[in-house]
Amino acid sequence: MQTRPAEILLIEDNPGDVELIHEALQCGSVVNRINVATDGEEALAFLNHAPGFENAPRPDLILLDLNIPKKDGFEVLSEVKDHPSVSSVPVVILTSSEADRDVVKSYNLRANCFISKPVDVDEFLAVVRSTSEFWLSIVKLPVRS
Repeated sequence: MQTRPAEILLIEDNPGDVELIHEALQCGSVVNRINVATDGEEALAFLNHAPGFENAPRPDLILLDLNIPKKDGFEVLSEVKDHPSVSSVPVVILTSSEADRDVVKSYNLRANCFISKPVDVDEFLAVVRSTSEFWLSIVKLPVRS
């Protein structure tokens, strides 16, 4: 039973996708708070509590697009999985890519799952909702410190 809101870090530069993901997560059964980073540098600043992010919460789940500016999703994924305080946070790749090389590279960098964004809006909403419910309701995650 969830006793506190789940903290989600959404790393996505497309405002339309951010809006759809917000909608999907707010309509789901998991109570959550969503923080958005629109590029790789901002995401890493958030996770490292850099100036401006000193009070940023440790996320319970990271939703990561691969095609983001400044530092791409692969660079962010690599740094997250090598960072002792957040390496155990599940990272879900949520991207428009369907390329086999991106799937392989994501898993080699220790992504927890890879999802290609559906083009259909209703399918997109359902995928985001079910992904959130799986990772935040069904899976047993480490306790956030």
